[in-house]
Amino acid sequence: MSEPTPQHVLNSLWEMTGQPQGILSQLALRADHSLPSLFHVGPVASATISAQALMAAQIWGDRTGQMQTVEVDQRHALACFRSERYLHVDGIANGESHDDLHGFYQTANRQWVQLHTAFPHHREGVLRILGCEPSREAVSAALQRWQAEQLESQLAEAGLVGSAVRTTDQWQRHPQSGALSGLPLFEIQRIGDAPAEPVGRGVDPTQPLSGVRVLDLSRVIAAPVAGRTLAQHGANVLAISAPHLPQVQALLIDTGRGKRQAFLDLRQTQERDQLLELVRQGDVFIQAFRPGGLTQKGMGPEALARVRPGIIYVTLSAYGHTGPWAMRRGYDSLVQSATGIAHAEGMAAGLSGPGKLPCQALDYASGYLAAMGAMVALRRRATEGGSWLVRVSLAQTARWLRQLGERENGLLEPELTLDEVRPWLQTMQTPFGEVAAVAPAEQMAATPARFNQVCVPCGTHEPEW
Repeated sequence: MSEPTPQHVLNSLWEMTGQPQGILSQLALRADHSLPSLFHVGPVASATISAQALMAAQIWGDRTGQMQTVEVDQRHALACFRSERYLHVDGIANGESHDDLHGFYQTANRQWVQLHTAFPHHREGVLRILGCEPSREAVSAALQRWQAEQLESQLAEAGLVGSAVRTTDQWQRHPQSGALSGLPLFEIQRIGDAPAEPVGRGVDPTQPLSGVRVLDLSRVIAAPVAGRTLAQHGANVLAISAPHLPQVQALLIDTGRGKRQAFLDLRQTQERDQLLELVRQGDVFIQAFRPGGLTQKGMGPEALARVRPGIIYVTLSAYGHTGPWAMRRGYDSLVQSATGIAHAEGMAAGLSGPGKLPCQALDYASGYLAAMGAMVALRRRATEGGSWLVRVSLAQTARWLRQLGERENGLLEPELTLDEVRPWLQTMQTPFGEVAAVAPAEQMAATPARFNQVCVPCGTHEPEW
């Protein structure tokens, strides 16, 4: 598929869900321009947002016996794929912000490496390993004593994050790439027996997921987008964090729309027990902890399926659940570097070093896929019963994006400007101030996506339904 259309990408994605094909006729996709990129980020944005919207429409149809039309504009979908850029609080733009040490550097073997220093403990850990002062000049000089993959391994062993920048061929020869090659884009597996349950409790007939209870234990972008997506279709989403966990405030504001926010410190036995009580009363559990982190606390998929038969356990990882990197932490930009995307974008743009996608496409696509997977599992639970596991990873999403091929003259596509995005911004009065953020892209005729809860700081609510 050299030049896949959004409709072709959606058709392929929908086939993977195993859902009835007939509902595709209810969708209208409008696609003109994408974003400047070698890759098909536009069709991926359109397809993943459309797929989760169609699942919501199908669930509402199961409840009411009625169908509805869904429309998605590709440029609006792309605005959702980098919504953090368009966030305004009290009229002040968020923009793109990174720690000053974050980014690409050359190492002793002239291979590039990407450092991720978004959180203070990441920054401090990198400086400790490099043994240098906190400046780009000092870091660059220190890296001349390192090989790229040597540093990548050292960071991983220390629980930190970074990535050597590989070519596509280098990644394809890597053992982790081989481990993922036989996996599907996403996985939805039955992991236990439970009686069939209807989706939700019908609290509000104008929202497909009304009455569905979702626990969201995630930060940054991908998994929080999954929780936000379920919220915009009416789910009761309770986000769980802890006072000691760092947050990126702009992302918390953007992805926190529609969610209540509570604190539970899972290092404390009593607070773990509180979370388990919430699980017993819930429907969906979303987590993106470091791989294996919750399993060690007795909160892996099978354990929670015993606590709450019928649970939908959604897990999102960087590099997948199998292979030598299954336990490795990572972020969108690092997965771009590891899998050859950053190198390919840099080459296509004629840069002297790596490039990057024009949005955090791996994060957002994975988040929407996770939400879609949760809804597929909810629908299957309604007819078949059972507890279900939904698995998504950034690396598998990257593989899917690469498989769609490269775009001729893709870098000549027009940028997405704030003036173009402005009609899609919605405002809400929040404890942070007046927030303007990108509204959901799907236009649903009978159940318009909306947020029933404004974004609030972590810990605002009690940990209760």
